This record gives sequence, C-alpha cells and structure tokens, in this order.
Amino acid sequence: MCRTLGAVPQGYYAWVKKGAIEDDSDRVLIAEIQDVMKESRFTYGIRRVTQALKDRGFHINKKRVERLMKENNIRCKKAKKSKKTTNSNHKYPASEDRLKRRFTVAEPNRAWVSDITYLKTRDGWLYLCVWIDLFSRAVVGWSISNSLASGFVCDALMSALARHPGARPLVHSDRGIQYASVEFRRLLWRQKLRQSMSKKGDCFDNAVAESFFGILKTEIESTRNMPAAAVRELIFDYIEVFYNRKRLHSKLGYKTPAEVEEEYWSLTDAS
Repeated sequence: MCRTLGAVPQGYYAWVKKGAIEDDSDRVLIAEIQDVMKESRFTYGIRRVTQALKDRGFHINKKRVERLMKENNIRCKKAKKSKKTTNSNHKYPASEDRLKRRFTVAEPNRAWVSDITYLKTRDGWLYLCVWIDLFSRAVVGWSISNSLASGFVCDALMSALARHPGARPLVHSDRGIQYASVEFRRLLWRQKLRQSMSKKGDCFDNAVAESFFGILKTEIESTRNMPAAAVRELIFDYIEVFYNRKRLHSKLGYKTPAEVEEEYWSLTDAS
C-alpha cells in the first residue's frame, strides 16, 4: 500500500499512532463533556461547556466541543415560553426610572432588581419573587407564596437585607401592583431605600430580572405535576445550590456569582 501511494512506512505508522491518540482523547473529552452536562443539569450550551472544560485543565476550542456534542447527540434544554405576570393597571403612583438600564455596576449592593413569576403545581399556582444584585447577578433574596399579596415581595426584600446588613441599594422593578403598594413603599421608607421603576410596558428596563426567570424556567424540570412542597424545595436547590454557586454566567466572564463576589471582597480586604 505504501509503494502504491508513494508513502514512507514510518509516516504511515506515525499516522496510525496519531489517529489512535486522537480517538482516545476524543473519548476522554466526551466523558468529560457528559460529566459537565450532568453537573450543569443539562443547562449548558457549547460556550459554557468549553469554559467548564478549560476550568478543568483541558486546552480545547469551541469548534471541537461543538463537533463532539453534535456527533454524540449531547444537548442542553430548550427555552420555554414565559407567562406575563405584571399587573400595572392599579391606582398607585409609579416611581421614576432611576436605573435607566445601567445594568453593569462596579460593586455589590449598589442596585438590586426584582421581578415575579408564576409556577404551576399539582396543588395550584405558586408565585416566586427574587431580588438580584446587578454586580454579581446573584439572587440575594427571594420568597415563594401561594398568594400575590404584596407581603411576599416585602419578605423577599427583607431576606436580601438580612443577608446584607447595612446595604442601601437602589431597588428597581416593573410597575406591578406589589411594588407600588403602600405596604412595600413603607418598607422602603423604613429601610431608607430609593425606588426605581421601569417605564410602562417596557420589559427591557427590567431585562436582568426577566432574563433570570427565562433561565430558571428553561433549566428546572416542569413543575406542573409536582406538589407545591416539592416545588419549593426545587426552587431552593436551584437558587441556593446551583445558580448562585455553580452556574457559569456569560455576563460574568463565565464565572459564578459566588466567585465574582469572593474575588471582589478578597481584593477589597487586601487593599
């Protein structure tokens, strides 16, 4: 065969050896990709998988990861349609938009954004409110309720303030009735917090909070046939165990919210 092709036998054997090495390395990478996907709860796309492999010490590019995932039918979860939750048809006055889409901030606790979403369960609807720090994109406070009364939004904010005593962030939300209510405004007054609200009908003014719920609805399993108690446990696990501490965030340079906060405070303490 070498004479027919005009090839040197040593070159042929080197080619065979190289092919075997590449096959072995592909098998290792496939196993690592599957492990990364399992650890990410099958939420990572090609970019996050590539970064996770680099964090594990592999020198690899996005194209190779894409090829291996495609060849081995390794896929992430697909986005689901979201449900509109904001009721802005109420008599309460709205605050001005003080945030003005400045979603990048230089330090923690400068600005927190909030939103509410619905979770359908076997026992009826549950409602989830979160507060997100724009610096680290961490969920700093949250609350689940079986009622849309304003109290559960206050509970979520109080849980965030309890975690960050002394914090005085700008608090931003849409114009939903819970955020415009007398009860919520009294809480802001007692805590000496400034309020900001999106312009009417403009979801982009609160894009970070709305984006979080898009991510959550994509990455958790369907709650439709789960009992309410199990859904509460699922949300706790997703936010506190996975999202804040393990999920790589593209806006953070593929770091976790916890890593970004730790880096900030370590540099602050060092200076």
